[in-house]
Amino acid sequence: MPGDARPIGIFDSGVGGLTVYRALRARLPQESFVYLGDTARIPYGTRSPETVCAYARQDAAFLLACGVKLIVIACNTASSVALDLLQADYPVPVVGVIEPGARQAAAVTRCGHIGVIGTEATIASAAYPRAIRQLAPAVRVTSQSCPLFVPLVEEGWAQHPVTVTVAAEYLTPLREAEVDTLVLGCTHYPVLADVIRRVMGEGVTLVDSGACAAEEVVAVLEQNACFAPPGNLPAATRFCVTDASERFRRVATLCLGEEVTRLEKVRIEL
Repeated sequence: MPGDARPIGIFDSGVGGLTVYRALRARLPQESFVYLGDTARIPYGTRSPETVCAYARQDAAFLLACGVKLIVIACNTASSVALDLLQADYPVPVVGVIEPGARQAAAVTRCGHIGVIGTEATIASAAYPRAIRQLAPAVRVTSQSCPLFVPLVEEGWAQHPVTVTVAAEYLTPLREAEVDTLVLGCTHYPVLADVIRRVMGEGVTLVDSGACAAEEVVAVLEQNACFAPPGNLPAATRFCVTDASERFRRVATLCLGEEVTRLEKVRIEL
């Protein structure tokens, strides 16, 4: 039977990449998945580029050992500093989340002023402004790091009053700058989309870079002719974490709206 039934591998520092997984599963229901949350070393966003590259190599190596046919870096921080490295060094296609999100933002902005929020490392890399300006040189980009968003999501506090207060503090400068498009430049941030939209106002379009990456994965599978065979019955998703498995299960259930049943605590090179 033609096709490639091997799973798609996804990695992130924690639960944020589940927003990418959710989009991929909806888009590709016939595919199987392996998800790695490197919860022992979260957050990646405050680490040096060298450290993030080392972690990304180890995450990718683990997924390759699981027999995946494609790797999705479901982490903006790792995508911003390690994508080229992994694409050069690994034998399967590797997809990041920066360029798909940048393309969508450039396509939907009306006034030509785009906001980007992300971790400290993603914002410091300037990966989004660079990618956006390659597509639309005249566009203005205003960036803002939001380092507390990731731990708030990991704590399961998406609707907590503290989260609303923190969001207002981070996002008010972007609202006052009158951006009309806001890139959620961390895969944790869509979990906070309701709060972010409340602070920014309904006139601002939110761009979920993870959902955009799902469309990129579809294109890459088509280019490489490696979709799962027609009628393939996908295996149950294998969720792997490097620490705090029960906490991951609890927050993942909130993110996905269903219980995570196949959860393994694994060891990668630390």
